[in-house]
Amino acid sequence: MNVNIQTRNFNPKEDLIDFSHKRLEKLLKFHDGIVKVELILKIENSSEKTNKFAEIDVRIPGEQIVVKKQCKSFEEAIDNASNAVERLLIKHKDKAKSMV
Repeated sequence: MNVNIQTRNFNPKEDLIDFSHKRLEKLLKFHDGIVKVELILKIENSSEKTNKFAEIDVRIPGEQIVVKKQCKSFEEAIDNASNAVERLLIKHKDKAKSMV
């Protein structure tokens, strides 16, 4: 699995990068055919406290899953987006099993 992390409008700390890699590697438990995972982290300039975005793009054979979450912290946004991707991967895997 190829993992790519991009950041926009800020320079991430090493802790955030490590957290991101660990969280994204857990996605392999839910689908064996993951080819590529891309995480985009960005801060939007706004007066809201929830200005941190995480977008996860997962490529599996024949499909692309994209989830975007906005939260107060990057860790929370990554967790929420990862949980949503996990549910979608399980749904996709169950759907593929039922077709066989």
